[in-house]
This record gives sequence, C-alpha cells and structure tokens, in this order.
Amino acid sequence: MVGGTALNLLGVVSRPTKDCDILWPQLSDEIGNAAKAFAVDRRQAGEVIPDDWLNNGPASLSAQLPADWRDHLQTVFSGRAVRLECPGRNDLLRSKLFALCDRGLDLGDCLALAPSSEELVNLLPWLDLQDGNPGWPAHVHATLADLGQRLGYGV
Repeated sequence: MVGGTALNLLGVVSRPTKDCDILWPQLSDEIGNAAKAFAVDRRQAGEVIPDDWLNNGPASLSAQLPADWRDHLQTVFSGRAVRLECPGRNDLLRSKLFALCDRGLDLGDCLALAPSSEELVNLLPWLDLQDGNPGWPAHVHATLADLGQRLGYGV
C-alpha cells in the first residue's frame, strides 16, 4: 500500500484519507466485491465512503520502482485476517516525491516524511527519468529545491 493510508499507519501523518491505495498485488474480484459491500454497509450507517475505497489505482508505479522494491516492504498493520505492507522508506519517498513533482498535491506528505538533503540528492536521478518531457528534469530539480528550502536546506 502507498499514499495517505500508509503514512497514517506508519504514524508519519494523522489525517483523513478517502481511500486505501494498493500498489501490489492486484486485488482479486473477491476482495474488490467485499470492499464494495463494506462501503455500501458503511454508507447505510451514515458514513461517507466510496465504492472504490480499496483500489489498485497506483499499480503502475510498481513497474517504475526499482526491481527490488518488494525486498524492502515494511509491515504497517498485522491482524488475524490481513497484513498490510508498504514500500520501505526510500521507495515510499520515491512514490511521494514523484507524486509531488507530477501532481503537485503531496507537499504536506513530503514535508511530514522530512527527507534529508542526502535522500533528496540520491533520489534525483531516479526522479529525472520518470517523465520523457524535456522540461521534466528542470521541474523536478526546482520542486525538490523548494522542498529542501522548506525543510531548511538546499538541494
């Protein structure tokens, strides 16, 4: 899992999120149907929850992460029927920094993760390769420079 749910379960942030983004594996029809039934049940109880609250929306990111990303998974919740894992810190940072550069909506999460200047510098080469637009690397560098300044250092 990635996104706000992972950051909440890790204790990095404490904020509402509308869904639980599953990076891998692909959700089975059985789990998808159970999640939708749960949403219907919770709406009948007066809660606001979309049918797709549990989804594989960011699944394409798994192909962009380094090949060994699954070797660094960390457990964020373990219950009787389910265990939830998220990428290790570097790969979680990759996902959030890419989202910040791509969508511009993840600044709060990136600040909460508080990457060191060394982490930002080390992730720049990977981020530079995530978009073929000729202006992408300059945009990435400017975005991370702004993040670094907000964190109290330059990149």
